[in-house]
Amino acid sequence: MASAVLVHGLYHQPEHFIQVAEGLRTAGVDVVTPELHRGSLAADTAAVQAAVDALAEPPLVLGHSYGGSVITGLRGVGRLVYLAAFVPDAHESAASLGGSSPRLQSAIEPQSDGSTRLHPSRAMDTLYADCPEHLAAWAVGLLRAQGAGCGRGVPERQSWKHTPSAYVVCTEDRAIDPGLQWIMAARCGSVLEWQTGHSPFVGRPELVIDLVQKLLDASNTPDGAIGGITATR
Repeated sequence: MASAVLVHGLYHQPEHFIQVAEGLRTAGVDVVTPELHRGSLAADTAAVQAAVDALAEPPLVLGHSYGGSVITGLRGVGRLVYLAAFVPDAHESAASLGGSSPRLQSAIEPQSDGSTRLHPSRAMDTLYADCPEHLAAWAVGLLRAQGAGCGRGVPERQSWKHTPSAYVVCTEDRAIDPGLQWIMAARCGSVLEWQTGHSPFVGRPELVIDLVQKLLDASNTPDGAIGGITATR
């Protein structure tokens, strides 16, 4: 059975991927959605690595936003997918690459314990502006506090240098500047452009489901070609 590991970003939870996960499972894909929030990039990466290692075959691994930093440090992966995500090189972190947009930064609220939260209405406007209102409200309700420092973590390895990879640029993204996404996408083997905001797995889950299925099918072709996926701008 083909396998996919879906890795969420800061403030998010595995439940944010529920529509995508259910669609892929219906199509016969074994889906794993690890929980991050382990306190550091290294700990988050270790949690996802454990999920990858538990699978029988090297899986496709999709990372969203900060999840890109997490998947960059993995071993034993069949294919990487960066969805509006950070693609750090050696000595780089999500923060040093440019981090979150000023709009997202204005939504961050420091907490007394050193963690941060997102202001609900600002989070909705920044992360889910193009999503149906009921889904945006649902997604905001799932957001949780984030420990300090993860975005400044530097991956110990750069798996995109030796693993097939694809990048999805979200052109209407208000959280990570699309221009920055294009710069990072140049590090990947193929690039797609979607006219969506930061969170298509909430508002347009069918796009993510279709992409993962195409990439899994491509892994089974003799040359590994990805049908229908080209670099565009």
